Amino acid sequence: MSYATEHRRKQLQQIYQLQYTVLEEMRQGSVIGNVAKDLGLNVKELADRKFQLISKAKMKYFNINLENGDLFVKERIDREILCEIKPNCFINLEAVIENPLNFYTITIEIQDVNDNAPIFSKKHFDLEISELTSPGARFALGNAQDPDSGINSIQSYTLSANENFGLGEKITTDGIKYPEIILEKSLDREKQSFYELILTALDGGNPQKSSTATVKIIVQDVNDNLPMFSQDTYHIRLQENAAIGSLVIQLNATDEDEGSNAEITYSFNHISDNARQLFTIDSLNGDIKILGKLDYETSDAYEMTVEAKDGGGHVAHCKVSIQVIDVNDNAPDITVTSLLASIPEDSAQGTVIALLNVHDLDSGVNSEVLCHISDTLAFQLIPSSSSYYKLVTAGTMDRERNPSYNVTIQCMDSGSPPLSTNKTFHLNISDVNDNAPVFEKMNYILYIGENNQPGTSIQTIRASDSDCDENGKITYSILNSNVEEIPVSSYISINSISGVLYAQRSFDYEQLWEFQFQVMAKDSGSPPLSSNVTVRICIIDKNDNAPKILYPSPDTEGSALFEFIPHSAEKGYLVTKVIAVDADSGHNAWLSYHLIQAPDPTIFTIGQYTGEIRIGRDLQDTDTLRQKIVVLVKDNGVPSLSCTVSVHLVVAENFQQVLPEIKRQPNISHSSSNVTFYLVVSIGLISILFIATVLITIILKCRKTSMPATYGTYGRNVYPQFTLGCPSEISDTSLPFPFSYDVCVTMDSKQNEIAYLKPVQNVPTENLIDTDDSATANYTSQTDMPSENIKEV
Repeated sequence: MSYATEHRRKQLQQIYQLQYTVLEEMRQGSVIGNVAKDLGLNVKELADRKFQLISKAKMKYFNINLENGDLFVKERIDREILCEIKPNCFINLEAVIENPLNFYTITIEIQDVNDNAPIFSKKHFDLEISELTSPGARFALGNAQDPDSGINSIQSYTLSANENFGLGEKITTDGIKYPEIILEKSLDREKQSFYELILTALDGGNPQKSSTATVKIIVQDVNDNLPMFSQDTYHIRLQENAAIGSLVIQLNATDEDEGSNAEITYSFNHISDNARQLFTIDSLNGDIKILGKLDYETSDAYEMTVEAKDGGGHVAHCKVSIQVIDVNDNAPDITVTSLLASIPEDSAQGTVIALLNVHDLDSGVNSEVLCHISDTLAFQLIPSSSSYYKLVTAGTMDRERNPSYNVTIQCMDSGSPPLSTNKTFHLNISDVNDNAPVFEKMNYILYIGENNQPGTSIQTIRASDSDCDENGKITYSILNSNVEEIPVSSYISINSISGVLYAQRSFDYEQLWEFQFQVMAKDSGSPPLSSNVTVRICIIDKNDNAPKILYPSPDTEGSALFEFIPHSAEKGYLVTKVIAVDADSGHNAWLSYHLIQAPDPTIFTIGQYTGEIRIGRDLQDTDTLRQKIVVLVKDNGVPSLSCTVSVHLVVAENFQQVLPEIKRQPNISHSSSNVTFYLVVSIGLISILFIATVLITIILKCRKTSMPATYGTYGRNVYPQFTLGCPSEISDTSLPFPFSYDVCVTMDSKQNEIAYLKPVQNVPTENLIDTDDSATANYTSQTDMPSENIKEV
């Protein structure tokens, strides 16, 4: 058996029936029985399990003491008011107890006590008897009524002693006893024309109760025929919605006498107070009509005795029995006996929300009620007994989708036309921690400029949680990790409440250009739920490094190196090449070369972006043999940083002409003579063999800044390499987008001298902005070089 089936089986109620008998008119507080004991329940369970009595009667005659389980009388019980003429009188109670849910039917029989004396409809009965009446004649009198039942009702009649009259009884087919005066001795009007007798009605109770009426007999002459009805009892059926004034029945009694002795008048001989408010009779024609509004739910039957009296004083009686037929004039009544105001969203399917009692005061098909609910997806209405329903959950709840429900239950009877009643319940769904925090982004790429102030806020990391209150309260933390064996907490911190990231130190792009870590967002539920997001910090370069000259080395200023230029060199001849690097990146590392000091500005030119020094015009014999020029190298940062280097040039046809100039240098020391000798030999070999084969190897010491530490002897080819590996946001000191590139320069412009910048793949394009006009112009000028001098890397 599945869990759901077992759960439903356990929720089914068990119905037990108890029956008690109680006398009417018992004093309030009288104990009838112990319900807890009779049902086998623990007295402590009554209050804990919300034991309650439900009565369909208008008054609550009984109640239960939850402390000891005693069922006691709460209100005075009058059987005659409660059940009127019914022979058996019962009060039906329903008891409900929860956890688990059980129903009990309690039937209490109300037994009669002799608390009502017989009552005659009249205090005086008037008879007129002809003196010619023969002995043995019987004259009917009105019967007495006793609301009590059984032995406590009327048992006999007695008549005061008289030699002319005796007492008899007439029993109808319904068992009603009517007293009759029996003429036992002929009357002589001349001797006595008037008799007054006492009629006594006795019940069988203990003590016995009685009532009396006076019978006045007037002796008259001949009226020897009695009125007669066509039948002893008339049965009438009336719809409870019959209009006031409508005819119920027209009675017609006949009398064979003539004249005044045949004139019949009609009246109610006996009628209850309730019926007297609803019916009236015409004394002349015997029409019984409706006087007030009938209500089947108040009383479904009425009985009355009608008397027909002729002009001679003779009377006849008949009984009129009226049965009220129910019409559908009562809508179903929905009573909530148990209700939950809220349930947690993780409540199991089948959780009981409310227990309902549905009752229709009508009868028959008019009281048959069918109920259904408005939301059949989330809830289900299960019949629990003939008049009880359970409202249960039909599926799982989700507070984030529906935080509350308005459930409407409609109950409709089967009458024609049908009547219905709606009942709406408001149910709140309480939150449980079933949603983890969700970040606004899948991952974060954040930018911060180097040389920042420690404690600078970088950005706010935000996450949201669909839960509420503590379950939706989020705290942020950085997961422990290392950046190059240093805890990430020494680089970055986060406000646990607001999610604001702060820099813990000043960053140096040349030492660390990017790092990443994970931020965890955790709610305050129990147990807490969390989620992580990766945050990538990119350091934006600033122009804080000046260019550095690699060739010619500034360190050789004390023992200068000379570049040899033959007299035969023509315009455009490559003299040498200035090589410089910048530890910055992007725009800040774009270098330009300028001549700031030259004996004759027309002799030499320098490539602005290549650093190549070439002859600007054909050399003249008058040109100075020895030349010194100063080259300025500056970067593209704002503000721009720069450095300078001096280049010594010698114009000669051969080494013999060069040597005197070299010897005349005042700054050349004896210790540098070997270096000068090797330089002269190299120049001679170049001019003779036209071979540029001497390679100066640059020894690069790798640093974390990606900058070479030292360089060895410089030859003709030098290859510094640079890499930008982090997406950059363009400022006035950065590239418009990231590049990975090699700078390849040679002393000969005809060989590959510069490698074209190659973009790095998979860079977020949303981080790119346009550069300013000057940077664009510089970049355009650089890309305008001859294509044979550009090589993509």
